[in-house]
Amino acid sequence: MSALRMLAVPFLLVAMNAALADDVTDALEQARKAYQAGDFATAKQSADLASQLIGQKNAEGFAALLPAPLAGWTAGKVETTSLGSVGFGVTSASRTYSAADGKNVQVQISGDSALLTQFATLLSNPQIAGVLGKVVMIGTQRAIQSNDGDVHMVINNKFLVSVTGSGSPESKLGYARAVDVAKLAKM
Repeated sequence: MSALRMLAVPFLLVAMNAALADDVTDALEQARKAYQAGDFATAKQSADLASQLIGQKNAEGFAALLPAPLAGWTAGKVETTSLGSVGFGVTSASRTYSAADGKNVQVQISGDSALLTQFATLLSNPQIAGVLGKVVMIGTQRAIQSNDGDVHMVINNKFLVSVTGSGSPESKLGYARAVDVAKLAKM
């Protein structure tokens, strides 16, 4: 191996390592170092930052699963939220769709929340779910459609898909069916 190649190897390794690093791993590394140094306040802040950044990445993943507008509808801007561990925490992505007649439908995908487990428990029991509204199937997923047509379904006890708005119950079902539930289930 030539001397030039031997000098290039360390620079290449540093460049590869920098490419693999990101804000999440940086925050986790800062948390690890602070924890090992006994600086628990900084360790917690860095760990919380890492959690927030992971939540933002989840929200971006949810945003990619929001459906395209159905025929005759237009889609608004995707909005994402990540509240980390504030209260119960929640990560979500939503988009509002508008029809020419002024009606709208909002699709929201949420995760990273302890409250979802409680809602999933209600939805998993058909008798209790029936009290909350009409049980409908969205593909292989059980969902609840309320009297005003809103649709709510829990995927893998981790994610909540909510379809709400002033649109017709049929429009809301159409948007619920347009969510890529299979990809969401794999997250």
